[in-house]
Amino acid sequence: MTGLTLNIPTLETERMILRPNRIEDFEAYATFYEGERSRHRGGPASRLQAWRYFTHEVGDWAIRGYGFLAMEEKATGQYLGQVGPYYPEGWVEPEIGWLLMDGFEGRGFATEGALAARAYAYDTLGWTTAISLIRAANTPSRRLAERLGATLEGERDYNGIKAVIYRHPGPEALQ
Repeated sequence: MTGLTLNIPTLETERMILRPNRIEDFEAYATFYEGERSRHRGGPASRLQAWRYFTHEVGDWAIRGYGFLAMEEKATGQYLGQVGPYYPEGWVEPEIGWLLMDGFEGRGFATEGALAARAYAYDTLGWTTAISLIRAANTPSRRLAERLGATLEGERDYNGIKAVIYRHPGPEALQ
């Protein structure tokens, strides 16, 4: 049997390591999807559906060559959520996405991770633009997009859900 080898990077920020998902991350991930907070990410969802989401994110690396990375706090080793460049089939265009576990809000982890993910998309993947497609009712994610310098570009119906598109500043604007 031949194993699949993926070239998934590990990135470092001031307070976090952005790394490939590990099986140990799944418990926190599944717990997130059991709760109401996951409603902006297609949840609540069963453990089986959460597993499908989790493995899909690893699969993006095999198919696209990029995807979400786990956010791990350096000081504690805790799994904080996920962040990364994302572009599933049928999406408007490539995006920077994030998912933060309960209890880690308001501490800047999502901002720090999203900035690193965007820099990776621009500097390593060669992206010249990125969006964040956010459910219109997801006020915390909309605020995060604005903190990242993204501007509201418009609305879109995505699979029957009202969403908004935030446009991130391009690499030249960030120089």
